[in-house]
Amino acid sequence: MQLVNIMAYTKRLDGRKSFTELRPIEAKAGIIKSAHGSAMFRIGKTIAYAAVYGPRELHPKFMQDPKTGILRCHYNMMPFSGSGERIKPGPSRRSKEISLVTKNALLPVLDLTDYPNAVVDVFIEFPQTDAGSRCAGICAASIALADAGIPMKDLVAAVSVGRVDDKIALDLDYQEEAYEDGPVADIPVAMLPSTGEITLLQMDGEISKEMLMKAIQEVRKAVGQIYEVQKKALKEKYASNAPIADVESDIVDTGVATAGTAGNTSGASGAPQAPDLEALDRELDEN
Repeated sequence: MQLVNIMAYTKRLDGRKSFTELRPIEAKAGIIKSAHGSAMFRIGKTIAYAAVYGPRELHPKFMQDPKTGILRCHYNMMPFSGSGERIKPGPSRRSKEISLVTKNALLPVLDLTDYPNAVVDVFIEFPQTDAGSRCAGICAASIALADAGIPMKDLVAAVSVGRVDDKIALDLDYQEEAYEDGPVADIPVAMLPSTGEITLLQMDGEISKEMLMKAIQEVRKAVGQIYEVQKKALKEKYASNAPIADVESDIVDTGVATAGTAGNTSGASGAPQAPDLEALDRELDEN
């Protein structure tokens, strides 16, 4: 007699109608006035805030690179943010690892050669999480870097995909990651939407090659949705109908570095210029 698993995972625990449906997404740019660039990215109950400072002179000087600027990413979950146990304040092995993979996911789209001996710092904070935090942080950081005027060839969109029992599920939440009635695999993926280049792929759990390839295909479809939300956040800040002079005043007010403002560095070749609004709109549409 064939045994039937009566606990098989047949529908999503949070009420989503399909295994390829993303949680609700929201993004905003320019939310932190003291930063050169900033963004909020929310997916489901996971909320990421990213703030960019720089380019500015890197200290100590022995860390400087005379040929290019350096990117540093800092990932931090607030003690009360987790869906499980309270998070211990301060840097942890996990936060250091995610900071590194976030940096590596973003570097392929950046051109920091105009900022030798300088550093660009990206701080990513999470007041609330429900799984998918590293992907949300990458999405927020990508918007914030564009908001800061750092030269980029594309945005980076990221989302998790995985295996829950015998199903491929997109954008796992905390309940799915903690599923105990069958095998689970969590796979964060970051990608350049315009080319499909993968800049991050990690896996926690076990999955077959066939299921992995299917999972990556689902990610390729999903990043397009995330990309549209990222572009919309930037367009809403910069592509307004306000007079150019008013828009440029707003750019300075929200902390995006312009020539002669706080973003200038000694030893760097200068801060990013205020974005060309028409060129930004054209580039986002083309991508």
